[in-house]
Amino acid sequence: MGFQLPPTAIADGYRLDAHETVGSTNALAIEHARAGDPGKLWVVASRQESGRGRRGRAWATPEGNLAATLMMVSVRDLQRAATLGFVAGLALSDALDAVAPGVSVAVAPDGASGVRGARFELKWPNDVLAGGAKMAGILLESAMISDDKAAIAVGIGVNVVAFPQDVPYPATSLRALGARCDAATLFLALADAWSETMRQWDEGRGLAQIRKRWLSRAAGLGGEVAVRADGRIVRGVFETIDEECRFVIREDGGGRIVITAGDVHFGAVASAGAV
Repeated sequence: MGFQLPPTAIADGYRLDAHETVGSTNALAIEHARAGDPGKLWVVASRQESGRGRRGRAWATPEGNLAATLMMVSVRDLQRAATLGFVAGLALSDALDAVAPGVSVAVAPDGASGVRGARFELKWPNDVLAGGAKMAGILLESAMISDDKAAIAVGIGVNVVAFPQDVPYPATSLRALGARCDAATLFLALADAWSETMRQWDEGRGLAQIRKRWLSRAAGLGGEVAVRADGRIVRGVFETIDEECRFVIREDGGGRIVITAGDVHFGAVASAGAV
């Protein structure tokens, strides 16, 4: 297994709970919080049998991929804690750059990839892409553990050695791109990058800098987009994310629509109406 924390994470007070196999790292992390764990705990496994993605979708983690959850205990508002997903995306993309320095990524034909100089891109709100293909997903879950405290589980699943074949979107893995990194090496880089990015976030006070960095890696920025939200489909151009990290679409007539949650589709898929 070989999962370890880097010295930077240990110095910042993070701890590690490593497993070969778990049901769900998010569920286990919240169990730890309910049992009284103070937080700053990484729950990590090389195999996850009942992982979840957004909206209850299954997220498979076969042997050799990475399933990691950071459990934080927060007494601050959950709206601010929700921006930890953007911290996670930046930390993971930095870690991927570190462990796969020789990997080149082709641009996907559907136009999802469009960030100059970025090999690993961030798709709002919670995916990491390589050339338009999904490599990782991030899932935030919360649970109240007392009248004034909540457990925040920041789940991160990465296709290290394998990727799903039976999904309605392009997917890839580090191995498919030619990288020889294993899950333990990636986790070491991730935990190190997380500590650095959390210092920038600074309990939400540094969110403007996080937003700026996130936009520098944003997949599809400035391109055609379709978002399925609240039972309808909104089409236009992906203009930005606002100060609260909400998705902003500019419609053909010039109006701006702000999306809090939804499924995003870029390029040819968005243009064809196949959403």
